[in-house]
This record gives sequence, structure tokens and C-alpha cells, in this order.
Amino acid sequence: MKDTVVMITGAARGLGCAMTLALAAAGARVAALDLPMSDDEMAKLLQRAGQGAFADRILPLHCDVGNALECAAAVAATVRRFGAVHGLVNNAARRLKNEGVELEVKQKFYEVDETVWRGVIDANVTGPYLMARAVVPHLMAQGWGRIVNIVTSYPTMLAAECSPYGQTKAALEAATVIWSRDLEGSGVTVNALLPGGPANTRMIPLQQTADRTTLIQPEVMAAPIRWLMSKASDGISACRFIAKDWDPQLDPAEASLRARSLAGWRV
Repeated sequence: MKDTVVMITGAARGLGCAMTLALAAAGARVAALDLPMSDDEMAKLLQRAGQGAFADRILPLHCDVGNALECAAAVAATVRRFGAVHGLVNNAARRLKNEGVELEVKQKFYEVDETVWRGVIDANVTGPYLMARAVVPHLMAQGWGRIVNIVTSYPTMLAAECSPYGQTKAALEAATVIWSRDLEGSGVTVNALLPGGPANTRMIPLQQTADRTTLIQPEVMAAPIRWLMSKASDGISACRFIAKDWDPQLDPAEASLRARSLAGWRV
């Protein structure tokens, strides 16, 4: 993947960190986007990359995905550093936060503070759109590219007391299909990827699950994201891939088939 440049939002921790390290270790150059408040986690990511001697392949960038100017600036900085951009992973997301910390209690939709509600919508729906809008001209100009939207399991999208997170991920899944159709024939594919259950990220509070080994570990995203960002996935678009169903012991083509279904709700 040495000729591939990928941008990952929400890259400093959890799923984003795992995907950043997996791609960079495989030879890709990665622009790792996150908020300034995540600088400590980003430093740890770069330290891990340094231990593997591939830290020079990672470009850490500050970016609030809900801000169009910052999204455009991040794309420009990526192209300036690496000379191109080939893929985007829309991973950054919020559930319910208070001063940057995930809230531990679930809330009914009518209990959610309006400011928090709008912040989640901005991060989870507007953010992926703004990032994709900034990246797509580069992808279309070169006739090849990848967009991967990180979504969630269908039960979570419909769960009680999961507003507005659930519906934002449903919106991103629908966007996966719509964007794929809008980009048909351009060489740019759009797919959805999800862990396939509760993952060991800060989305699951420590108090909720004390034994974190029972959760899906972020590294499960490594094999599918490498395949999705490679030429091996040419022509595959508007699909959803469940990472826990991906068997890394299989040939990647066979593993992708077992983990794949159509994205969205087809009628």
C-alpha cells in the first residue's frame, strides 16, 4: 500500500487508532485527524508507530469535522505532505458528551440537551459529508478512490435511549448507498464498515463493562480496512462489512465475501 494515501477522522484512539496503525504498518501514508483535546492519545499512537518504524508515514492533523474550513484545510495539508489523497475513513463520532467526555447514562430523545443533540449531528452526519465533499474532487480527478463510513449495528440504530446517535448512524448508512450511486462510474467506491457489536472504545463506559476483554477489540478493523483501501476491492461499492465476521486466516477475497452484505435497507 506504499502508493496509497488515506485520511482517517477520529484517528487518535479506539477504532481510528487501530485503522491508522494497520494501514501505516502495511505501507500506506495516513493523515490522522482528531481534535486538539486528543493530543495525548495521538502522541501515544505516534509512539506505537515509532516502535514499528513507520511513524514517518503518519501525519497528525487537528480537524473538527463539523467545520467545513478545517475539513478543506486538512485535505490540503494531506495533499501538500503526501502529494495525493486516495481514501477517506469517516470514523469520527460522538454519542452523548459533556465537555468532551462521553456521558454514562442513556437518555430518552426528549431529555437530550439541544446543544448536545446538534453537536452529535454535526460530528456524525455533517462531518462525514464535509470531509467527503472536500476529498471527492481529488478522487474523481484521478479516477480512483475510496470512502469508508464507520457505522454501527442495526439494533443500535433502533435502540431506545440511543438518540441521536442511533439515527445519525442510520443516516450515514443511507449516505453510503446514496454517495455510491452519485459516484457510479467514477472509479470511487463508498462502503460501510462496523465492528459488529460492542467494541472496546470509550463509547462503552468503563462502568458498563468492567471486563473489556469481552468486547470486540479495535484491531478487528485492521484486515477489512486494508482490503477496502486497496485495489483488491475495485468495483465493490454500497456494501457493509462486519469486521468481526472477517476471518484473517482466509484469502482476503473469500473473507470479504463472508463479511459483506448490501448497505442500507433495500426495497
